[in-house]
Amino acid sequence: MKALTWQGKRDVRVDEVPDPVLRDPDDVIVRITSSGLCGSDLHLYEVLGPFLEPGDILGHEPMGVIEEIGSGVSAVRPGDRVVVPFNVSCGTCFMCGLGLHSQCETSQVRDQGMGGSLFGYTKLYGQVPGGQAEYLRVPYGNKLPIKVPDGPEDDRYVFLSDVLPTAWQGVEYADVPRGGSVVVLGLGPIGDMAARIALHRGAGKVIGVDRVPERLDRARSRGVETIDLADHDDDLADAIRDRTDGRGPDSVIDAVGMEAHGSPVGKIAQQIAGLLPDALSEKLMRTAGVDRMHALYQAIDIVRRGGTISLSGVYGGMADPLPMLTIFDKQIRLHTGQANVHRWVRDLLPLLSDDDPLGVDTFATHHVPLTDAPAAYEMFQKKEDGAIKVLFRP
Repeated sequence: MKALTWQGKRDVRVDEVPDPVLRDPDDVIVRITSSGLCGSDLHLYEVLGPFLEPGDILGHEPMGVIEEIGSGVSAVRPGDRVVVPFNVSCGTCFMCGLGLHSQCETSQVRDQGMGGSLFGYTKLYGQVPGGQAEYLRVPYGNKLPIKVPDGPEDDRYVFLSDVLPTAWQGVEYADVPRGGSVVVLGLGPIGDMAARIALHRGAGKVIGVDRVPERLDRARSRGVETIDLADHDDDLADAIRDRTDGRGPDSVIDAVGMEAHGSPVGKIAQQIAGLLPDALSEKLMRTAGVDRMHALYQAIDIVRRGGTISLSGVYGGMADPLPMLTIFDKQIRLHTGQANVHRWVRDLLPLLSDDDPLGVDTFATHHVPLTDAPAAYEMFQKKEDGAIKVLFRP
């Protein structure tokens, strides 16, 4: 089959690789019909190379059709249309029972000291082959795939794999009071959807911050107030306080993460890590502060006293400095973590209707053949051609 493989920093290629096969009785094989390109994939493309090996298959936002099932699978059958969550979660362990599917005790990567495995996301998370491919082996076939109706285009449902639950959890964790205010830092796919969800759930004021004109325009078209960071990088907190009664918003969602603009020290640390041999680079990233922390520092500055910061952006450093005095003095609550996809499916499925309150049917900006994936990665990283959400079609 064809699959997108990682070969090195900024080097991904579509290769012929062996078809996946059933290994366990509850495995299923899914023929992929759509697979998203995520901002988190860019961390693999640029920063997290020490935790990858050439030939690793990328992608964690797939959906498709069941082609084959193991002898122990009864919940789905060949021909069923399914979305595959990015968490590899069993659905039956203690953590899954708590709704913490990203911490699944059955798929935890204990040799790395990490939580549950993820599709297509480094040896830190199990080195599980990903879904930017023609076929995907999916374990826990009775619990993991999300069965969806036939009929509407994939765009209606594919975002259940990551974008929708990640954005929904980001808003849930932000604990925005009804009628309250929330600032969303970064209007990429997750930030854009989080802003839409915050408005849908009753936030009175949603302010989106970015520096890419197409992203700002898109958010404004959905009723989000926007601030162009290019005009307010030095006085962002003051500009936001001017719009929030002088005290700052009730909540801030950081949808940027480790590669934020405006973090020269973190950028240098990432560049140094990228120049080292993989073994040394991996050790540095496990023990040092290599994140570009500008967005999180801004969130701490922006949020009102007693407010909440929700981290949806990915961070990877182990010794990043935090202004603990400010966090303590302002009595800030901080809520973080990988999205627990299955926990939010019941909330989200009713919204995937013909009324389309969240605009999922038109959320993707680009539909690209899998064979063109390398060029799409470059386009998305450089924020060219209005690329906000890319879907691959194998």
